[in-house]
Amino acid sequence: QVQLVESGGGLVQAGGSLRLSCAASGSIFGIPTMGWYRQPPGKQRELVARIIGVGSATYADSAKGRFTISRDNAKNTVTLQMNSLKPEDTAVYYCNLFIRLGSEYWGQGTQVTVSS
Repeated sequence: QVQLVESGGGLVQAGGSLRLSCAASGSIFGIPTMGWYRQPPGKQRELVARIIGVGSATYADSAKGRFTISRDNAKNTVTLQMNSLKPEDTAVYYCNLFIRLGSEYWGQGTQVTVSS
């Protein structure tokens, strides 16, 4: 089993910044895909950014130019730096770790609220 623990959510004014962190522990082999998803109120969960193995990061269009994802493979951590936040970024943010089909894990979620 794998456990994901997130931290760093909160309330911020529009234009501000937040940094989300996620630490993975447990039975992790190789360098899995790690990333962040979010679920805005009343909407479906959506990808924000992810890093596949040691490859480059991919971002949702809404995150490009404002968010930066990074990871420490030795520590199994992934971080999402969010700048220039907008009210529409308000959502519950979830850390995700994907090893293979049937072996995918989610964090408990952390609330990010951006006030206008």
